[in-house]
Amino acid sequence: MDVEERLDWLTGWAERAEIGVRRERLGGEGGGLCTLKGRRILFLDLDADVQTRYETTLLALGGLPELQNHHIPPIVAEDLERLESSGAD
Repeated sequence: MDVEERLDWLTGWAERAEIGVRRERLGGEGGGLCTLKGRRILFLDLDADVQTRYETTLLALGGLPELQNHHIPPIVAEDLERLESSGAD
């Protein structure tokens, strides 16, 4: 599973969890999860490379209890654990 496929899995999960996914040009370093008018929205920064988009998305969604209670592909779980242990938040 390459980085693009992992990102697709995360965004697909977000949509199934009723988190809106918006792909926007945000300058290359933006993106993340926010709440607008009571609805959670995940922003993906189209100006960022795919690795940055993936890691930003992983960090944004990784702490959600509904993701933690869902079967996560092993490679995504490993990436999440690696990012959490590196102190990134």
